[in-house]
Amino acid sequence: MGLLNIFSSIRDRVDKFLNEKNVVTDFLGTLEEKTGIRKKILAVGAVSLTGLYLVYGYGAALLCNLIGFAYPAYYSVKAIESPSKEDDTKWLTYWVVYGVFSLGEFFSDIFLYWFPFYYAFKCLFLLWCMAPISWNGSQIIYNKVVRPIFLRHEAAVDNMVSDIGGRAMSAAENLTREVLSTLMRNKALVTSELSDAHSEAKGLPSSSAIKVAPSESSEEQPPCR
Repeated sequence: MGLLNIFSSIRDRVDKFLNEKNVVTDFLGTLEEKTGIRKKILAVGAVSLTGLYLVYGYGAALLCNLIGFAYPAYYSVKAIESPSKEDDTKWLTYWVVYGVFSLGEFFSDIFLYWFPFYYAFKCLFLLWCMAPISWNGSQIIYNKVVRPIFLRHEAAVDNMVSDIGGRAMSAAENLTREVLSTLMRNKALVTSELSDAHSEAKGLPSSSAIKVAPSESSEEQPPCR
């Protein structure tokens, strides 16, 4: 009965989502008017085709990343431009969870890549995290996992970031000082070499001062008679 209750709950939530007002349901409503096919059947067909492509299609990773990035990025820009702050918090929460997930995926991708239907499950996870529903995945993961860990280690992380920032600024200042010092030394050396070359050039006799002596004839000219 437990599984039946879970499936029944999921079905009720999907029905509720399809009856809500959002971009997806508006698009499905337009297709329903043009084709005469019910919205629920269209949604099942679209999800099935996308799932099959994610399992067997070429470039499943690209499609999955586009689904997880393009739609949230578009609505994040709209949230920034809107006067309301509620949608800003919503999409900031999504990007925090997305960043944590991407970081974990980076270190485990070599193993997860061989997992059957990995990209299909990843796509479902990202859709759950961005879905405009009350049981949104990013909100649940942030409140249950990310936020408690962050609050527990916030002070230590702030001190670490401040220390790293101070060391980075000190290293940058030292590097800049060394570069400027090296440039000044090279400039002084080049100036000294040019001055020495100019002095040596002044010490040499000029070409106009050099006179070539006329060659003396080896035999005297006979006197004219």
